Amino acid sequence: MQSILSPLIDACQWILEFWHDLVGGSWGWSIILLTFTVRIAILPLTFKGVKSMQRLQTLQPEIKKIQERYKDDRQRMNQEVMAFYQREKVNPLGSCLPLVLQIPFFISLFYLLRSGEFQRDIAGNTGFGPIDDLAEKITGDPVLLGTLIVLYVATQLAASAVTAFSADPTQRRIMFALPFVFVIFIVNFEAGLIVYWITTNVWTIGQQLLVKKLYPKPASAESSDAGEGGKPARGKPPSLPPSPGTPVADGGAKGAAKGGAAKGAAAGNGGPVKAPPQSPRKKKKRSGRRR
Repeated sequence: MQSILSPLIDACQWILEFWHDLVGGSWGWSIILLTFTVRIAILPLTFKGVKSMQRLQTLQPEIKKIQERYKDDRQRMNQEVMAFYQREKVNPLGSCLPLVLQIPFFISLFYLLRSGEFQRDIAGNTGFGPIDDLAEKITGDPVLLGTLIVLYVATQLAASAVTAFSADPTQRRIMFALPFVFVIFIVNFEAGLIVYWITTNVWTIGQQLLVKKLYPKPASAESSDAGEGGKPARGKPPSLPPSPGTPVADGGAKGAAKGGAAKGAAAGNGGPVKAPPQSPRKKKKRSGRRR
């Protein structure tokens, strides 16, 4: 792994020495500026990944329809989803590319801090604030180690909070649990790597807040269809429900079948429907003889 990353390790060392010679001071500031340099270099890909992720969010209703249609055939479902991505010219892994590109730089700094050549270069100026040696693990000061771990977890949780605002609940729970899982590895890292990671988290927080302003969350296809469906067609007024006193169009035919032609004609002409006259009362016969 170290031999494969040798060009990248040399590049990281050159960037660290460049910032140290330009700014001076501690090598800790050089590590912070190295972090900024890496993140600025991949910034165009980051913005491109944000656009790709937002594009995927707008296409989620169509993707769910395909998944529902072929839910009994998983292989066919995957083929149809990939064909849909190709038709829409969307790369589902585009949003992960900036994160993947950061990993080689982190590994390169890991090997660089452990190399004897770099440790000889920084000899005599290895400290950074309360940190005695950036190229060594923090084992003799539990208070300092605990403070750095708290800073790492806090910044990582804040970065996850601004990053996972559009993720589903399961992904959010995973993202919020990962910082506590990584603590097991962080305590065994060199101090310079912890500084690099905390700086990366702070950059991510600011970057995501900027992204939310520059690229607001787009409306999904379902909400846009619902908004268009509620509008009447151009030139046609919206249909209103008939008033209680307005007769129906075929009231004449129904009235003729039920109550006679006169009632049907009145209903067909739009006039009020009159109730049929009551049958005349039969006179009671008087008992007794007629005089």
